[in-house]
This record gives sequence, C-alpha cells and structure tokens, in this order.
Amino acid sequence: MPLEPIPAHLAGLPVVFSLPLQWGDQDAFQHVNNVVYFRWFESARIAYFDKAALAEPLDRHRLGPILAAISCNYRRQLRFPDTIHVTASVTRLGGKSLTMTHRLYCSSHPDLVAEGESTVVIFDYAGQRSVTIPDDVRGVIEALEGRKLG
Repeated sequence: MPLEPIPAHLAGLPVVFSLPLQWGDQDAFQHVNNVVYFRWFESARIAYFDKAALAEPLDRHRLGPILAAISCNYRRQLRFPDTIHVTASVTRLGGKSLTMTHRLYCSSHPDLVAEGESTVVIFDYAGQRSVTIPDDVRGVIEALEGRKLG
C-alpha cells in the first residue's frame, strides 16, 4: 500500500517522517498504544539527524546525542488503518543540549493528533559527560532550520 502524500501544511518543515499504522500498534482498546508515539518521535529524530548529516561532524568530535527527556501530549486517538506524519524540528539550541519539537498528524483527518518535545544532550561517550555543542554542529542545524537558534 503506497503512502499518501505529505499534507501541504507540513511541506515546509525540515523533516516529516511518514509511515502506515501497523495493526500491531493497537492495544486492547483498539487504538494505538501510547508507547508507540515515542517510537515514532525517535524515528523522526533519527530522520532529522540523517537529513542534517549530523553523523559526520559528531563523529569528527567523537561525540553523540543522548536523550535526556521526552514528553507527549495526546490530542486524538489513532486507529488502524491510517498513515501518520511526524514532524521534527529544533526549536532551541542551548549550550550543551537542544530541544526538538514533534507534531503528529494522520491522513484520515487534518487535526493535530499529538505533540511532543525531546531534549537531546551532546555527549562525550568516552568521557561519560555532556559537552558544549560544537560550532559546526550548530551551523548544520541552523542551516537545516533556515534560521539562527538560541
């Protein structure tokens, strides 16, 4: 089954990750289980890092991202069959962390289904400590977002 096109109101966002709902994503109440939303946010976050090509500058500095916090506000239930569209954009670049916002829509209706926020820390895994976001990593993110972030 081919995916429906990305809704027009999402077309200008840095990353929109789309996929069909899976029957197994539903729980005993016949709606998508709340935990699944966090997996979708993660997939959109990884798609963002891929699109921004963050692996190369992070590898160069021997750093990586680590999730520090995540939240989700549920607005509507989702039921199979449908297609979801999850957005990812960075809304804040701090000293050692960034905030990413996620919004989830579906093809069956235009309303917001859920929204969430992730706090990602730039981490030195060898030293087991958070570090300042390197300037080249900031530049890559700001280029994808099309604006300066603070």
